[in-house]
Amino acid sequence: MMLKKKLFVLFLAVISLGVACKKEDYDPVVQLAKDDQAIKEFIAKNNIPAEKLPSGVYIQIITPGSGSETITTTSYLSVNYEGRLLNGSVFDKSSGPATFRLNTLITGWQYGLIESNVKKGARVRLIIPSTLAYMNQSRVGIPKNSPLDFTIDILNIQ
Repeated sequence: MMLKKKLFVLFLAVISLGVACKKEDYDPVVQLAKDDQAIKEFIAKNNIPAEKLPSGVYIQIITPGSGSETITTTSYLSVNYEGRLLNGSVFDKSSGPATFRLNTLITGWQYGLIESNVKKGARVRLIIPSTLAYMNQSRVGIPKNSPLDFTIDILNIQ
């Protein structure tokens, strides 16, 4: 019985070592270049009047909104949103107003909403490179290294 336990522990150690030593080929600089090319092709193919922000997020301001409230990383936003892959498949959608603190969301939302200086009432489309989203990690409905396409209605800023 003791030999079986030792063999089992040895087996787990070898498996763990193999997983820990697995070479990861992810290079964010290379991936960003791939994402940027895919996004440019997507924008051109779909005739989306989007501009590239300094962060690398692309934005289409559909409705600019108004008001004096400025979005910061610590702002609480009430939004309606829909998230899609570039192939059009929806991976997430709010079923009514959702409230989030901006700094709890993916980096692409943070950069896109702050850099664009949109206000309450704005409707924007953010097309986000995977390097500012989930990188090389998959999520439910989102394959790894996927640029994301969000339409966001800013209902309130606090």
